[in-house]
Order: sequence, then structure tokens, then C-alpha cells
Amino acid sequence: MTTETPTRDRRLVRVVLVTALVAVGIVSIFLLGRLLAGLVAADAPTTTVQAGIPVSVEVAQGSSARTIGETMEAAGVVTRRDLVEVVEREGIAAQLKPGIYHLETGMNPELVARRLVEGPDTASASVIIREGVTIAAVIESLADQTGFTVEDFAAELRDGSVISPYLPTEVPDGVNELARWEGLLYPARYEIRDDDTPGQILQLMADELVHRLEGADWSRIEELGVSTYEALVIASLIQREAGVEEDRPLIASVIYNRLDRGIRLQIDATVVYALGGSPGRVLAEHLEIDSPWNTYRIDGLPPTPIGTIQIESLDGALNPASTGFLFYVLVSEDGRHGFSETLEEHRAKIEQAKADGILP
Repeated sequence: MTTETPTRDRRLVRVVLVTALVAVGIVSIFLLGRLLAGLVAADAPTTTVQAGIPVSVEVAQGSSARTIGETMEAAGVVTRRDLVEVVEREGIAAQLKPGIYHLETGMNPELVARRLVEGPDTASASVIIREGVTIAAVIESLADQTGFTVEDFAAELRDGSVISPYLPTEVPDGVNELARWEGLLYPARYEIRDDDTPGQILQLMADELVHRLEGADWSRIEELGVSTYEALVIASLIQREAGVEEDRPLIASVIYNRLDRGIRLQIDATVVYALGGSPGRVLAEHLEIDSPWNTYRIDGLPPTPIGTIQIESLDGALNPASTGFLFYVLVSEDGRHGFSETLEEHRAKIEQAKADGILP
């Protein structure tokens, strides 16, 4: 009995030690997992924030790039990871300036970094660019909202001072060269500073469109059989035609169905663009205007977008509904359309819209 007790004790001690080590190991693995998960979560936005919402962000004196990134992420402007990556790549950590910045949610990290290097805002005004308007209307509006002239803005667009990766190299013969810029400035509210030039204001808008396009879902572009620029053109048609949100993918389906079948688009908004403005009511005589944008006379898409584009219209162009529709007509006062597969159905909807007082 005296010889067996130490053996059992030693075995018991070993069992206790092994159990303790296993427990410590499990706890360590659990804590390490929680730590790694926390690090990953710190680099990822915790919520999805709607882009384009104006926000004011204060950067404290002495803030590091990481701290600034955390502040920007909390405001929904940009993720900490994306901002820090740009700052480190550009080597500008020492150039970031404290102060109050008037920004928007969902911004391009390169633009945010540039703003931080330029310094806090001394905003003199906000300028607003509306959706669905032509480049001529854009620069007229900017001239009205600033101390610059229409020609000041037009000159910057013509001479190459403002750039965009989507800018076409040519426009049809005899067409105003500014038409190259149709649809390439994003409609939104922008804060401008006292010392901003016309070129800087326009570049801000061109960069914002690029940023919005980078966030779009392009996974179906090859299936749709169009180029990136052609998708912008289709988005501009949707922008001008859709009166309610749910119509956007349906109008897109009509456009693609007609393109696939070689049927002219016959979209009234392109006639209005070709005329240089709305005649109040598009008449049969207007459909005969000789213009590369008049889809009653040309095959396929017009050569450029016909106005500024919201991201929702681009989403419709990139994700059209799967339908057999070839026609649509306005059927309600709220802007909703009725869609048809056959001409007979379409004509019936037109007659009903007239009877309801929707169409003249």
C-alpha cells in the first residue's frame, strides 16, 4: 500500500497538469481568434452607409493617419484601411492637416487624402448639379452659383485641363466639342472653397463620377454586350425616361431588347436633346430632326450620354430586368410606365392613358 500511493499521486498530478495545459491552450486559441477577428473588424466598415450624404468631420491637431481614418470611417466617409493605404502609398502622412472638413459619405479615398493635404475647408458656397441635365445646363448652373462665367467653365473642358478616363476622343462632325463631356460629371451637392478655380470645381465632379462607377456592379457587362461607355449612354436614357424607381430596370430591358433585335430605340428624350431643349410636347415633325442623337432616325445608341447620370440609373443599365418588353408608355401621373411586348398591347395602353387624361 505504501509503495502504490506515490505512483497514483504522480499519475494524478500528470493528469491535472495535462488538463490544465489543454485548458490554457483552448483559452489562448479562443483569445487569439477574438483578437484577430477584432483586427479584421477594425478594418471593415460596420454598416452600409448611403453614399452622397453631406457630413462635417473634425480632424484633431496631431492626429495620425490611422486616427483620421477611424474618424472618417465613423462618419461613413471612407474606411480607415482604404485611407491609410492611400496615405502610406503616397507618403503624405506628415502633410495631413487638422480642421473641419465638409465631405460626403462614400467618397473616393484618393479624394479624401487630397482634401486632407490641401487643408480644412474655407467653403464659400455649395454648388448643386442636378441629374438628367446636359453639359450646357451644368456649366450654366455653375456660372449662376459662382462668380465665374459660362466661358470660364467651357474653356476648362475644351483645353484638356479637366480629365476623365471615360472621355471619348471624338464627337460627330459639326457637333459642339463640349458634347464629349455629356454624362461625365456626377450630379450632387459640392462644397467649394474661395480659391477653387473652374477647373478644380469641374475636376471634383469628374472624379466623383469615376468614384461612383468604381463602386457599381459590372459583373454582367460582357453578358450585356456593351462597353463601359455605352452603359453610361444607356444609363442617361434611363435617367431621362424613368419617373419612378421600379421602372429603371424595365426601361433598361426595353433598350437592350430593341438593340438585340435591331429595332430603333425611338426614345423621345433623345429628340429633346437633339432639339437643344424641350418643345413642350414632342410632335411628329420633331421626330425628323437630322441629328446623331435622334434615335428615331439612327440605329443603335446615340454617340454620347444625353445628360448627367445618377448611380441608380447606371444600376438599371447594368442590371436590366429579364423581359420580352419592346414598348413602354406613360400611364400614371406619378411617372409610372406601362410596358408591352407587342405593338397591339402598346397601342391599347396608349389609348387607356389618353382616356385617363395622362396623355393628350
